[in-house]
Amino acid sequence: MTDTRTAPAHPIAELTVRGVLLGGIITLLFTAANVYLGLKVGLTFATSIPAAVISMAILRMLPGATILENNIVQTVASAAGTLAAIIFVLPGLVMIGWWHGFPYVQTAAITMTGGILGVMFSVPLRRALVVDSDLPYPEGVAAAEVLQIGAGSRGEDGGRGAEESKQGLLTLVWNSIASAGFAIFTQTKIVTDTAAASFRVGAGATGISGSLSFALLGVGHLVGISVGAAMALGVVIGWFILVPVMTAAHPMPGDIAAWVTTIWKNDVRFFGAGLIGISAIWTLLKIAGPVIGGVRSALLASAARGAGETLALEERDIPIAWVAGGSLLTLLPIAWLLWDVIASGALATSALLLIAGALVFILVAGLMIAAVCGYMAGLIGASNSPVSGIGILSVLGSALMLVGLFGQNPGADTTTALIAYALIVTGIVFGVATISNDNLQDLKTGQLVGATPWKQQVALLIGVVFGSLIIPPVLNVLNSGIGFVGVPGAGPNALAAPQAGLISALAKGVLSGNANWPMLEYGALAGVVLIALDELLGKLKLLRLPPLGVALGIYLPMSVILPTVLGSVIGWFYNRWAQRSANPDLAERMGTLTATGLIVGESLWGVAFAVIVYATNSDAPLALIGKGYETPALIGGTVLFLGLAALLYRRAVAAVR
Repeated sequence: MTDTRTAPAHPIAELTVRGVLLGGIITLLFTAANVYLGLKVGLTFATSIPAAVISMAILRMLPGATILENNIVQTVASAAGTLAAIIFVLPGLVMIGWWHGFPYVQTAAITMTGGILGVMFSVPLRRALVVDSDLPYPEGVAAAEVLQIGAGSRGEDGGRGAEESKQGLLTLVWNSIASAGFAIFTQTKIVTDTAAASFRVGAGATGISGSLSFALLGVGHLVGISVGAAMALGVVIGWFILVPVMTAAHPMPGDIAAWVTTIWKNDVRFFGAGLIGISAIWTLLKIAGPVIGGVRSALLASAARGAGETLALEERDIPIAWVAGGSLLTLLPIAWLLWDVIASGALATSALLLIAGALVFILVAGLMIAAVCGYMAGLIGASNSPVSGIGILSVLGSALMLVGLFGQNPGADTTTALIAYALIVTGIVFGVATISNDNLQDLKTGQLVGATPWKQQVALLIGVVFGSLIIPPVLNVLNSGIGFVGVPGAGPNALAAPQAGLISALAKGVLSGNANWPMLEYGALAGVVLIALDELLGKLKLLRLPPLGVALGIYLPMSVILPTVLGSVIGWFYNRWAQRSANPDLAERMGTLTATGLIVGESLWGVAFAVIVYATNSDAPLALIGKGYETPALIGGTVLFLGLAALLYRRAVAAVR
């Protein structure tokens, strides 16, 4: 691919009003989809590529559309891909009873301030991790390829770029319809999409579970075989080693399934949390040098601009002085948010100390976390970046800071207020993590298509605002219509919100003195071993097993992991075929769009279903069959799922031939 980073002789349309508005509309839709998917399975998807396809299809009908304008649309819209990950923290405030819903202003402000800081912190990181780095940025490169095809920038005549853009949009639409259709069909109960069984293993027990989810199949395709294999290893470690050992050591009377689930939630997931923590620290150590160099480069560029020098296109970031000023100004609404938590409660007498400590923590931890997430996005893509693990590190850090000020278990009311405070601080830091993760991916796309960095950074700020405005009402609809597992009144369709549950449990454990430190420590030790193994595999040029992927396999439900692993295997076979095809680039792109459509369709239906549940006050408003038909419904669902998946991938193959 040609790197077109130099400025064009005649400036062309880039940051336009219509581009921003179109990006905002796409952002609203994809944010809603990602909020649902994240609460259901603990995973979100990057939206740059589908946003680019939709943008090209719409702008093509308007006069004067350019590749740079399309890039701005996907930059605004891609904020949905990661900003929605704030739901890995905020539902914890409902789970602990601090909130009974999601107050609009506070929820939007937590999301927005963290996102703005994420943009600001990632500005100097662009030089270290994009310009002066050989990180692959798989999703950023793929988005650039889509944009270049749509603009006909490959130098191919005959309108081939327009034809490929049209074919890509059709692929995205048809797969979205198929995915949503299957999800709707499962809600009728004619077919079922989940199954689980628990059984004894010697003195202990374990279980197996799976689900038929096109969204998870698509996620698996996008994360790739390396992450899929790591997640499979995590399932083996968690469910076929740790769970049998831990259940044997802690026998419980009664139902086997309840026994297994209790051990997994209370012990095994904390092992995974320790593994995530040590892996994130290792990543930070690896990139400390390049990050410092990037900050130094940003300061030199700012000095050159001040001296009147004309900077090259790739040097035109938001000025570093504006970055510093904007970051400091953003601390003011953050201070108000923190004051709102403690003003009338048990912590009011320590307000000044608490707020000052939290602001310092947000700045320091935010900068480090932005670097870690940016690096991981460049290495394995924004969809795979360890934002959930970063949340775990953040909540541990903020909770330990509060323990240092108040001690452990200072009383029921004080402890609850401290947990809420720690979760809100973590939510802001989480916003930093998600947006810095996304921003650098977009800036790689911009580098490849000749975009102006500061205009992309402004577009991302706009995307943060759009996403922040839609997240609170979507959360309230899901909370009222479906609810969260563990919250009183939640129905049978309650969303698992696995990361939010884990993060709130960690905060509670640290502050009450009941944290499961032994399992966290064992997980950290296992992380050291897995890091060494992954590095060795890298040197031997064998299939790598990212420790963060292993951790996901341990602490996410097996029903989530198995279809994701299946998707990674399907994606691996598909990509092997694509590399042998007559047009490998087009073939791989069609595979990516197939997977993305599978995710988008089911996710958007999930939001619509939440509205239906809310409107009808029924947990199964579309059910046509009652209980007693689970076995034939599962067999029928499996046959339909596999047949439809085969048909959709055959269609992707046919589109290339």
